This record gives sequence, C-alpha cells and structure tokens, in this order.
Amino acid sequence: MHRSIAIFTQKILTNSSLITTTTTTATFLFSHSNTLNPRANGFALFRLFSFVPRQRQAPDPDDPSTLMKEDGVAVCSQMWIENFREPDRIANNLTSYLRRFELWVLAYQKVCADEMGAYMPRSAIQRSALEDLLVLRNAVLDDRFKWGARLQFFIKSPRDKTDYESLSKRKIKAILTTTQPAPFQDKIVQEVLFMILEPIYEARFLQNSYAFRPGRSAHTALRVIRRSFAGYLWYIKGDLSTVLDGMKVGLVISALMRDVRDKKVIDLVKSALTTPVITSSVEEPKKKKKRKYQKKRVLAEDEPKPDPYWLETFFGFAPEEAEKVPSWGHCGILSPLLANICLDELDRWMEGKIQEFYRPSKSDVIWNSPEGEAEQGNTSWPEFVPTSGPDKTRKMDYIRYGGHILIGVRGPRADAATLRKQLIEFVDQKYFLKLDNESLPIEHITKGIMFLDHVLCRRVVYPTLRYTATGGKIISEKGVGTLLSVTASLKQCIKQFRKLNFLKGDRDPDPQPCFRMFHATQAHTNAQMNKFLSTMVEWYRYADNRKKVVNFCSYIVRGSLAKLYAAKYKLRSRAKVYKIGSRNLSRPLKEKKGSSPEYHNLLRMGLVESVDGLQYTRMSLVPETDYTPFPSNWRPNHEKALVEYIRLDDTKTLEELRCCMREQGLVSPQDYISMLVWNYKRNAIVIDRNSLSSGNNTEKEQQLLLSPDHENDEQKSKEDEEHEDGFYAAQM
Repeated sequence: MHRSIAIFTQKILTNSSLITTTTTTATFLFSHSNTLNPRANGFALFRLFSFVPRQRQAPDPDDPSTLMKEDGVAVCSQMWIENFREPDRIANNLTSYLRRFELWVLAYQKVCADEMGAYMPRSAIQRSALEDLLVLRNAVLDDRFKWGARLQFFIKSPRDKTDYESLSKRKIKAILTTTQPAPFQDKIVQEVLFMILEPIYEARFLQNSYAFRPGRSAHTALRVIRRSFAGYLWYIKGDLSTVLDGMKVGLVISALMRDVRDKKVIDLVKSALTTPVITSSVEEPKKKKKRKYQKKRVLAEDEPKPDPYWLETFFGFAPEEAEKVPSWGHCGILSPLLANICLDELDRWMEGKIQEFYRPSKSDVIWNSPEGEAEQGNTSWPEFVPTSGPDKTRKMDYIRYGGHILIGVRGPRADAATLRKQLIEFVDQKYFLKLDNESLPIEHITKGIMFLDHVLCRRVVYPTLRYTATGGKIISEKGVGTLLSVTASLKQCIKQFRKLNFLKGDRDPDPQPCFRMFHATQAHTNAQMNKFLSTMVEWYRYADNRKKVVNFCSYIVRGSLAKLYAAKYKLRSRAKVYKIGSRNLSRPLKEKKGSSPEYHNLLRMGLVESVDGLQYTRMSLVPETDYTPFPSNWRPNHEKALVEYIRLDDTKTLEELRCCMREQGLVSPQDYISMLVWNYKRNAIVIDRNSLSSGNNTEKEQQLLLSPDHENDEQKSKEDEEHEDGFYAAQM
C-alpha cells in the first residue's frame, strides 16, 4: 500500500501538467522533489495539500507604535509655521491635531518631567503606558473624558502605585471630599490643548503684552519702558489683577471663539471651566506629640527634588505684578493663555486709542513723522525742546504685564483724565469690572512711578552741545534735557527681605540670622547664598542703581550669615566671625579659637569642601548697568526664526534675491553653472572652427560643421560671449 502511494505520488510530481502551482511554497516543493525517494515525495505531497496560504494582515489602528509616524516636536513646529504664515486665518479643524498621537506622547513626556524631575525619552516609555495613553486620547475624542476624576483613571502617573479598588471607605471618602492635586491625565490633556492653542494666539497677540508668553519677561518690559517712555509726563497705572482670579465662562468662550471654531476643543475648554473643583478640607484634631529627633528623609529615585533654598529665596522677591498666576477651574497651564486671550481685546482697544491720540509736531526732535512709527533718533536720549506746550507732539504708549497696565501720556493732564474715563467704561462693559479713579491714578513723572519693583523718574541733565555754525565756526553751548531713569526700589527690596525674615526694622535695617541653613556646612551655605546673589545681580541688570542695590543685598546676606555662624560656632559676635572668616567668610570656622590646623591638609587630599567667599562684598565688584540699545521692532528669537523661515520659503523672495544679486553684480549658483556651460560651448566651437580650417576632418564631419544648426549654435555662442563680457565688465 505504501508502495502504491509512493508510485502515485511520483506520477503526480513528475507530471507538471497534473497540478498548477500558484504559491511559492508549492514551487519550492516541486523543485525539491526526488523521484528516487518515494517516502520523501509522499511527505512533500502531504505538505503540499496541507499548506494554507497566509494572508497579509492590515496594520492595527489601535496599535500605538503604528500611530507614531512623526516626531511630536516636528508636528508642533509645523503648527507654529502654519499659524505665523497665515495669522488671521480662523482655526476650524483642530480635531485633526487632537488625533495626532505624537502630540499626546510629547505631552506625556512633559508631564512626566514635571512629576518625576527627569526627562523621559520616547524609547523609555513602556508599552502599557502607550496603550493607556491611546485609551485616554480615544476617550477625549469620544466625549468620555471627565475633568477632575478621583478614583477612575485612564492613565496614572508612573509614581502612583495606589490600588484604588482595594481602598477602605474612609480613604475613599477623604479622596472625594478633600482637596487633591490635579490628576495626571488632566495634566496631559491640558498640555495637548496648550500645544494646539498657543501657536494660534501667539501669532495674533500684539507686542505690548509681556507676561505668560514665550521669549518675553519682566526684563523685556523694563527695556521697552526705558526706550519708549522717555518723553512722557503723565502716567496711568492700573491694576486689573482681579480678572486673573476668574472670569465668567461666557466671556472666556466668546473670546476663544473669535479665532477658534472647532467644537471639540471649545467643548473641552468649556467643560474644564464649568466642572466644579473640590476645595473643602476636613480638619483633623492634631495630637500633641513629644518632640523627637527626625532623620532626614531620603528621596526616592523617581521623586523630584525640591527647590533649593536660594531659589525659594529668589522667588520671594517676585514683584507685585508677577506674584499672581491665574488658575481657572481645571484648565491648569491653560489658564495664563486664556487670561491673555481675554485681555488681548484690551490691548487692541488701547492700540486704537494710541493711533487716535497721536498728533506729530515738526518742531519735535524725535517724533515728527505723520505715521508715528519712524523715530528720528533714540527716544531714551535727552531731548532739548520744551516738555509741554502747544508745539509739542502728543503721543501715548501702553504696556501690559499680566493684569497690570502702564500708560504713558505726552500732553496735558486733561487728555490723561479723558483716557482714564474711557478706560473705566470699556473695562466695565467688557469684563464687568468696576474701577474708579483711585484704582487708576494719574501721576506725574517727577513723583516716581513704581512698576515691576523699579521706579520710573526723570533726571535733568545739562550736556554740552557742539555744532558748526555758518562760516565753519564750532559753537559750544550748555543745553538742558530730560532723561528717563529706571532705578531699583531700595524700599521695596527692604520690604522683600523683611518678608523673608532676613532683617527687621525700617529706618535702620538689622540683618537677622538665617536659621534655615543652621545644619548645613559653611561651604554649602556660602554656595547657596552666592547663587542667590548671582540671580539678584541678573534681576537688577537694567537698573541705573544696580551697583548700589546689589551691594546692599550682599550686605544683608553677609550680616545674616555672620550672625548664623556666630550662633552655630559660639563666637558671640559678628566681629569675631569676620576676624576668623575674613570679610567675605571664605576661611573655615570652628567652634574653638582660630581655624582648624588640619584644614589645608584635608582640602589638599579632597576630604573636605572648599569654602567659597561671598560675592559682591564691595561695590566695585558689581557689574555695570546694561544699557544695550533696544530696537523698536524687537521680536523674540523664535518669532524671528519663524518669520525668516516663512520669508525664505516663499518663491517671490527667491526671485527678489536673485534680482538683487544681479543688480549688485553678484553671481548666484545657477548663473555660475550657466557661465560654465557657455564657456564649454564657446571652446567647443573654437576647436571645431580650427579643425575645419586645418582640413584634417573627414567629409562627414565637414558637412556637420557647415550645417545651418551649427551656424545657429555659433551665432548663439557669440551672443552669449558678448553677454558674458558685459556681465564681467559690470562686475569690474
């Protein structure tokens, strides 16, 4: 029986007409059939009939790896470019960006960096986290996502190891009724919405707002004030920070819908604003415990480090205008952007008032153009014309930092009063905010205007004017001019130090010991305070009295540390501390007299830390004030790069560059290649002409050289040669 099966198999395998092969597997079996081994042939036949062709499976749409086609940063860059190319375009289809899984992965990386204190690359994200992130994205798209979840999450933080299903009723009640930090999944959704909305509105915002915006800071606002507010007499300072506490949902949504018409995004922002935030807390009775020695808590590997002491101290110096950060509902990091969107209407209203108020004067030194934009010189330079009168230019400028505004008016006080009245009416109608004359005071420049902890005042200078009169005679005269002074407020600096418990007293401030650093070493304490002083030097970079205020800060810090070391090492007074540790506290201190004799040997062996002395203990060590000119058309570096990229990507710009190069006699790469081709053709024609005159060519070659096409090429070569000679002559 086996023999008959083998013979039957042999007949089938040897006769190719009995079976047609359509798969690669069948072809492989036929090519490897052996007629001398019937057992092998039977096995091959069995494999042939048992073969089932495998169909290619389509990619799984729910597989996270197949959805990450591009880099998230590249997607964000493309959004910025599109919005800056067409800044006035209404954003209709933002759901397509909401579907991009690359943005969700990038948002996950950002939130993890905030939660864990370290950046997580894409390759380090676990497969389970990507699947949970995809579930969160689908829930947002299907309207199944709810803000402020407490027990049920689509995705949890890598640090959250809590099993919410096994919690007791008491813990569940505490979670549901007490204030809890924002859920991890809420932060991811906020980050995605922020990445989508920020480029849309950054391309539309005006240049006179400087808070909560990339590339802009309080330093930018101070430099703008120094450049643009030099010739103003009257100032209106307004505090609209109550707007940052919260606004009606209808006002926020209407402001958002001016430029965004995507229903999914609008509904997400609206639900974040309307969902109530649980802020009640249960007060538990505190039991009195005996004071015990507490060991230092060791941070976990994935736990972010707290802010160092010097950074906390510097944050305590935040000016009044930068203290308040909006937090609306469950919007989180979206809140500052939404606040700027709402206040952008005020910026545009003020821009119209500035253009309406402007009246140039030909007798003015700086502003005498009808447009008001082209300035005839540096506005921060002293001006030698009367500061008031009918022949003076009427001009106004405006700046906003968060919820605080500053308006400079060049003209009579009545104009400033009229503007204040109109501003009160506009804020009442638009934001339902009641303001009065006390909240918008009008102050003269001579009284000093406080803004961002800097005082704006006017200095009268008497420079010597030298000019050439008729006949070539040089005349020197004494002139009178006014100069805007931006000085750091020493009174405000003392107030901030007092708030941080660094000193006490008003008229004669006395430094207090910094007991927060009592258990730290001298090297660590000095290093922390040096970092704090370095940040203070940078903060007062544009103040006219930079040397004075930084030296005062160094005096307070040095006195505070001297008292701390006197208490720690039992030296009784600051004088003994300075005697042992020197003026800048760079020498090591010890509890007993003198310094340790073994210190230098231990330092040489690397067994102890080197003690760095305090910086800026003398006024000569403080750097000078930065008076770098600030351009009138200033833009942040990222906006410059975007505008330049869009300009170079335009075909019209390329043609303009080529025409400009030709006019200036420069050679573009394309023209250089064309000249090489012309030279090659000209040399080839000269060689052909010489060979024809020599008579060494065949009859066929001579006919080809005498053809009319060759004559046309020769004529064209002559024209190109003349054109090239003219081109080089133009260069010479």
